[in-house]
Amino acid sequence: MSKPNIRSLCDELQKVAKEELNEIEDCIGDNIEALRDWIHKQRHLRARTDDQFLVAFLRGSKYSLEKAKSKIDYFYTFKTLMPEYCCNKVIDEKWLNILRTGFYIRFPVFSNTAAPTICLSRYAKFDFKRYTITDLVKYQFIIMDWLVNNDDNVIISGYVGIIDLSDVGLSHIAHFDLNVLKKGRMFLEKGAPGRLKELHLINCPKEALTLISLTISCLNEKLPMKIHVHKTFDDLSKHIGKEHLPAEYGGTNSSIEEIIAQTEKDLLAFNDYFKEDDQYGVTEHLRLEKRISTETLLGIEGSFRKLSID
Repeated sequence: MSKPNIRSLCDELQKVAKEELNEIEDCIGDNIEALRDWIHKQRHLRARTDDQFLVAFLRGSKYSLEKAKSKIDYFYTFKTLMPEYCCNKVIDEKWLNILRTGFYIRFPVFSNTAAPTICLSRYAKFDFKRYTITDLVKYQFIIMDWLVNNDDNVIISGYVGIIDLSDVGLSHIAHFDLNVLKKGRMFLEKGAPGRLKELHLINCPKEALTLISLTISCLNEKLPMKIHVHKTFDDLSKHIGKEHLPAEYGGTNSSIEEIIAQTEKDLLAFNDYFKEDDQYGVTEHLRLEKRISTETLLGIEGSFRKLSID
């Protein structure tokens, strides 16, 4: 078997991949080929089959081939059933303007580290007078696509979310839809190769905390995570580490302005992926098993879990 065409990992990430994800370096190529062969035999599934894309799903499934098959099938099933979020994502001036608001950004990850990827949400920065909640979610899916294909840390070590609720009021909250949250929950559980490990809330008024608690209760028990509420940036930095946070949050990482500028370059360089992406998905009437619809997906309910908030 020829050597797989995937990015090399630093020693720390290799260690995590081996010890936590069951990765055996000499077997990666065979595992990728087995997954690719299965995809080619699925009449209903039109999926990417390059090595780097497939290894993300193998790692996200801890090298269970059956779980990787299910995850990649659901990844494209959600894409087909939710075109409003997952199709026509070519980067143009609209998406660059949304990016420049800084409402959702991914902090740079240092090389030679196995730290999880960190993403910051600042919903008060999103211009709901100009854009819709569909645009908000779709932009987050754009970033997710980039991460799945370009960020080994998010696949191997998972990711951490920071939600800054500064200036978030009822006018912002009114735009959020429970069905959107359910779809996001199902995608994270069944289709996403990365793992959400922690959520950190900062600048959170009491009324917003109640809403966030109800929102997170929509997450299935199969998405275990720790939820932290912080009153100060110093408290946040005790959990995250100042080296990972931007200066605006009391850290020593790149500034938010610098992060936005680099993200713009990254997304524009990735535009060929988005231009090709709409050709992939599923054709349900060709599926040999029971067909899947939006209704059946949203009807799949696990037991809601008790929140763990500190």
